[in-house]
Amino acid sequence: MAFTEIETARIEGALSDFLEARRPPENIRADFDIDFRLEGQSVVIFELRRTCHEPGPIIESLVAKATYVRGINRWKIYWQPADRKWHAYPQQPVALFFEEFLTLVEEDKDHCFWG
Repeated sequence: MAFTEIETARIEGALSDFLEARRPPENIRADFDIDFRLEGQSVVIFELRRTCHEPGPIIESLVAKATYVRGINRWKIYWQPADRKWHAYPQQPVALFFEEFLTLVEEDKDHCFWG
């Protein structure tokens, strides 16, 4: 089941604030940027990079994922190591609030999300 309109608005608002604080200057956003998408009950944060061959394709690098599980009213947190598969974030696999997930991604104490 997808997010409700109210949930979507709250999530997008929190993500907008989060991303604006992390996005690069406007003059380089065509070559490098950060964005997100909603996929069912999940939120995926990713980086966009243009290859060094201009005007080359844009490559998407996945950063972090949070999936809302209604049955337990919690967010499951995932990261993607070198095997390019989503794994539970070992330091805190579950969050009560979406903003908690964003804080973990921002702090990235173990360099799991941003490298």
